[in-house]
Amino acid sequence: MRLLNKRGLAASVIAAGLLSMTGGYMTGAYVTGAYVTGAYVTGAYAQEKKDEEPPFWAIGKPKSGPGAEMAPVAQPPVTTEADKLPKLKAPAGFKVEVYQPGILDARAIRRGDKGTIFVSSLFVASKIYAITEKGGKREVKTILSGLELPSGIEFNKGSLYVATPKKIMRYDNIEDKLDNPPQPVDIFTDLPGDVPHGWKYLRFGPDGKLYVPVGANCNICEPDPAKYAQIFRINADGSGREIVARGVRNSVGFDFHPQTKQLWFTDNQRDWLSEDMPLDELNVVKNPGKDHFGYPYCHSGIMTDPQFGWGKSCADYVKPAATLGPHAAPLGMKFYTGRSFPAKYQGAIFIARHGPWNRTKKYADVSVAYLDNNGGVKDVEPFLTGWVKDNQYLGRPVDILTMPDGSLLVSDDHNGALYRVSYGR
Repeated sequence: MRLLNKRGLAASVIAAGLLSMTGGYMTGAYVTGAYVTGAYVTGAYAQEKKDEEPPFWAIGKPKSGPGAEMAPVAQPPVTTEADKLPKLKAPAGFKVEVYQPGILDARAIRRGDKGTIFVSSLFVASKIYAITEKGGKREVKTILSGLELPSGIEFNKGSLYVATPKKIMRYDNIEDKLDNPPQPVDIFTDLPGDVPHGWKYLRFGPDGKLYVPVGANCNICEPDPAKYAQIFRINADGSGREIVARGVRNSVGFDFHPQTKQLWFTDNQRDWLSEDMPLDELNVVKNPGKDHFGYPYCHSGIMTDPQFGWGKSCADYVKPAATLGPHAAPLGMKFYTGRSFPAKYQGAIFIARHGPWNRTKKYADVSVAYLDNNGGVKDVEPFLTGWVKDNQYLGRPVDILTMPDGSLLVSDDHNGALYRVSYGR
């Protein structure tokens, strides 16, 4: 049984209407500022599309067969009660528990200097949450609402940074103002603003600069390289923009190697090529500003695109450090810098594989990538499982945060929850 307050009930009614409009799928719809099968419905994105124009996710979709029946996975418009959450499994010696339920559409996770856990949302909620703890009890507060796809958040020097497809904002001294957040300071307003792959993932690097992705504004096309398919960085005040990586279709997760300081990132490859291709990627930037990772010409480091790859060679682009499976949708990733996990996990990368919608056979997990002595990836294996049963999603992991005690927090946007993974406790 799901609990609904008046707001949740309204959301569910709206969502039910969206489901009926899209043949049983929400197709990436979100309640505030929704877009449904090519028609932007409300808010800043409101615009009408021609009836015959398909939504961006459907371009290239098969006309018949099992592929013709696929669409983005419906996002539940309400959260799941704690006792109904999936029973996730980790290797022997690890404990998995529910850290916090009731966070609708939970996406990116960041921790403030005073211990506040900030959680973003995307299509359904359009909110930013704060989890505080006092006297052993946790409380979830909605601190910002009505935002446009506010998936990208970061915390730095007392300020919360929030990115929409259009701009990046800074909320100063936020942990002391959770009940009355300050007005935002716009630090960067030159983002393209497109909805397709327009949501963000923010991280401050060891160089003190803020790293920002801009995905391709399509499934497969040849976008303007000055605006799309890249990761760039700016100073904390928004100045000094410079491109770090090119040919990046859609990165929604990256981190920095604790020793080399190199940027590593996940990248979602194109849809509708086949059931088992392309393979999504884990990449490392070794030559900032020069490295090109192949999109739209080469996928997975091994095959040229059937439309844009003519006259191109995969040898001309940076190969992935590892491939992560067909349509795996890898999102958040973190180098493990804690000390409580066994030695084999020290310095490894934990990766949230959100799982495919663009594939008949579903899978999802938090995987771990082990690095070798030369800075490459020697193996990738599942770590946190139990997200799929009978080819249906029980949950979908999004982001990962290492806590001061060495445990991991994992967000699940499908259920609106955070889980805690600890070892030997």
